[in-house]
Amino acid sequence: MTTRHSTRPISTPLERADSPGAMLTKTGAKALAVLRISTGFVFLWAFLDKTFGLNYSTPSARAWINGGSPTEGFLSHVSVGPFESVAHSIAGTWWANWLFMLGMLAVGVALIAGIGLRVAAASGALIMALMWFAEFPLAQHTSAGEPTGSTNPLTDYHFIYAAVLVVLAATYAGHTWGLGRGWARLPFVQRHRWMI
Repeated sequence: MTTRHSTRPISTPLERADSPGAMLTKTGAKALAVLRISTGFVFLWAFLDKTFGLNYSTPSARAWINGGSPTEGFLSHVSVGPFESVAHSIAGTWWANWLFMLGMLAVGVALIAGIGLRVAAASGALIMALMWFAEFPLAQHTSAGEPTGSTNPLTDYHFIYAAVLVVLAATYAGHTWGLGRGWARLPFVQRHRWMI
């Protein structure tokens, strides 16, 4: 379809919808915002529960502020995979605790605020990959020979969370119900586009 004064084709809405990234409905943008905030709360809640012992997965006696270790319980119980001995050796170390907790806090806050989604996606996907290797769903048996209970050798919740993080960053999900649009306009962020 062309206009009388131009040889340039005018695309119809249906043609634009066939192009990748050409069309995101307001409902789709809001759905991505809900997914972003919900996923952010998963990361932030893990930080809060492990820090303050809110008696969900962490009793108050084992809270980080009460001297508990955010990584010891998980890593010391790794009983499968090629990194079992590595997990045991770093379980409860001060640096593993700090890296894990700062990562969970930063990813959670970034997602909820809608800023720095590329960095949050990379960081969160790395955390999920490390946890995937620790649980190693490929294995059907633990090092003691017991069944692992793995229900899927590849696509478990760690993979899904990592994929969600990538989708949120790739779709600029922080621009709806978040601070992403203003964040992207900051001169520092403009000079360092990887921080969007």
